Formats: sequence, C-alpha cells, structure tokens
Amino acid sequence: MLDAALRRVIDRPLDAAGRGLARCGIPANAVTVSGFAVGMAAVPALACGRYDLALAAILMNRLADGLDGAVARAVGPTDLGGYLDIVLDFLFYSAVVFGVALARPDEAVWAAFLIFSFVGSGSSFLAYAIIAAKRGVTTADRGRKSLFYLGGLAEGSETIAAFMLICLFPELFPWIAGIFGAMCWVTTAGRIGQAVRSFGG
Repeated sequence: MLDAALRRVIDRPLDAAGRGLARCGIPANAVTVSGFAVGMAAVPALACGRYDLALAAILMNRLADGLDGAVARAVGPTDLGGYLDIVLDFLFYSAVVFGVALARPDEAVWAAFLIFSFVGSGSSFLAYAIIAAKRGVTTADRGRKSLFYLGGLAEGSETIAAFMLICLFPELFPWIAGIFGAMCWVTTAGRIGQAVRSFGG
C-alpha cells in the first residue's frame, strides 16, 4: 500500500548510492546475496531473544534490498538479478517469522499463521507476474522492476513495519501476526480479484 509513495522519497538517494557502487564494480547480485546473508543473522538473534540485533539485521537487509535495485538500474537489470531478488526476499520474510517461533514456541501457531499468509500473498503476486509477462503487460508504479509488481494492502513497506514492531514489542507478537496476516489475506483476495478481471476475458 505504501511502497509507491515511499519510492518517491527514497529512490533518489538510493539511486545515487547505487551509481556509486556500480562505479566501484560491485554487482547488484553481490549486494542481493550479501544482504540476504546479513538478514539471515536475524534468525539466531531472534531465537536467542536478542531483538535489538535482529532489528539491526532486518534493517540492513532492507537497505541492501533497496541498493541492489539501484545498482541494477545503474548498469541494467538482469533476469537472474530479478529472480534472486524476489526469491531471497520471500525466504528472508519467512525466516524472520521462523526465528520468532524459535524464540516464542508457545506462540508458534501465530508464526505458522503468518507464514501461511505469506504463502497466499506471495503466490498470488508471483502467479500474476507470470501471466502478465506472458501477455506483455508491464507497470512502473513502484519503480522499474524485473517482473510485474501488483500491489496490495500488505507490501514490502508494511512487512518491514510489522517486523520492526515485532522486534520492539515482542510480547505483542500474536496481535501483530494476526493483524498483519489478515492484511496479507486481504491483499491475496484483491490480487485474485484483479487476476479475474485482467485475465478472465
């Protein structure tokens, strides 16, 4: 929901940093994989109850996620880059929730619900992108992407906000997971509805 508006604020400084990294010969895929590796440190941090370290790892991962796209825009996007970006993002999102489940096993059902919700949101996103690519449909509403980006109530910005809230207020995890999971299902339903309207004829 907030991604398009946020991009208008962050794209300029990210693009400047991306051009700098590109001039240094740092490829976008290296930024993607490095950011994923740093982000995965959130899992043991969460498992140990170190929510401060987990939050730092999450924020560094998200910074890298913005920078890899900026580098790609500077030198030209690649299909492999787009693939790695989306796959590692979804793995990272689920890994963070898994880390919370390790830290709070009594609330693991809420972690399972949130990952279940991610599957709905992610699969509806990717399936739409596949059919859109087949039909030659493109959009630049959320910046230049390697695949069609269909928005919704729960997007990247909202996901990171939810993760930040979990790290800052871990005792509220069931509420955060329940509310954000419901947002994911609203997003999934909206994407399915859009697919029916776009592809049903």
